[in-house]
Amino acid sequence: MESTPSSSESNFVLSPQKAEMFENRLNKVFKRKKKIAQKQQITCWRVYDHDLPEFPFCIDLYENHVYVAEYHRKHKMSEEEHTQWLEACLQLISTHLDVPNENIYVKQRKRKANRNDQYEKTGDAQQYFTVMENGLKFLVNLTDYLDTGLFLDHRITRQMVRSEALNKRVLNLFAYTGSFSVYAAAGQASSVTTVDLSKTYLQWAQDNFTINRLKNNAAYHFIHADVKQYLKTLQPNSFDLIIMDPPTFSNSKRMKDILDIQRDHVALLNDALHALTPGGTIYFSTNYTKFVMDEENIRASIIKNITNATTPFDFEGKLKRWCYRITK
Repeated sequence: MESTPSSSESNFVLSPQKAEMFENRLNKVFKRKKKIAQKQQITCWRVYDHDLPEFPFCIDLYENHVYVAEYHRKHKMSEEEHTQWLEACLQLISTHLDVPNENIYVKQRKRKANRNDQYEKTGDAQQYFTVMENGLKFLVNLTDYLDTGLFLDHRITRQMVRSEALNKRVLNLFAYTGSFSVYAAAGQASSVTTVDLSKTYLQWAQDNFTINRLKNNAAYHFIHADVKQYLKTLQPNSFDLIIMDPPTFSNSKRMKDILDIQRDHVALLNDALHALTPGGTIYFSTNYTKFVMDEENIRASIIKNITNATTPFDFEGKLKRWCYRITK
């Protein structure tokens, strides 16, 4: 990170009035959320999410590191002015969150980015470090990908899976870096199967198992596959608990077919239900904001919207995803 410009340079694009407005908002949300985080013993949480339109940031705290995503927007600044403005904002973030400049990581992303973006590599720094969540360890990477390796908004959902996993055969589809799988294994599942299209993320998932000392080759399986095709190979009653958190859309060359979650969710869920034991559970989530669950055509006994129940304190009023608990 380049050195922070002087106050006179910064004020050229960030006036004292605007700076004070951002500081006041940042201080307010940080102090309020920090108290809750400390009470709940949470060290990774969202501080700020585009609270002010003039400052289109998403700011996440990962213990003593900060991840700042700047959403693309139209502005009248030149490239040089924008750089000065951003560096002035980062200095304010560093000061008020008490995190050194070298521990702040910045990415620019589209406003409506979906989770398919997690497969877009943005650098080659390969900087991983370990954070804790509910007594479990996870590797995060704030430099190389648009997403960090740990979706903070599913903190509560992961706990639900852990609490229900005892002696169950668990299947984690579109598993990304396997955080749900780690929780299931920690909840003493009899087996955990982790499926993803990316070998990179499957290896990351295995590394997350390793750092948590979860080693059982007979019980923990990591499968490189297209989920749509993989589901067709499963026999009835293969699993007791299934987690499915797919991207909104994917046209990866590694897939046999395009994935469109609104169009495909019925087939995906019915195939998963076919592999599920009677009375078994699916946790299904999507960050497609216009998503509509086609309940009539899903062969389940109960479909419950648990979005509100799975919304953490740091995402209240800001969460742009749906979450369902589906019972066979």
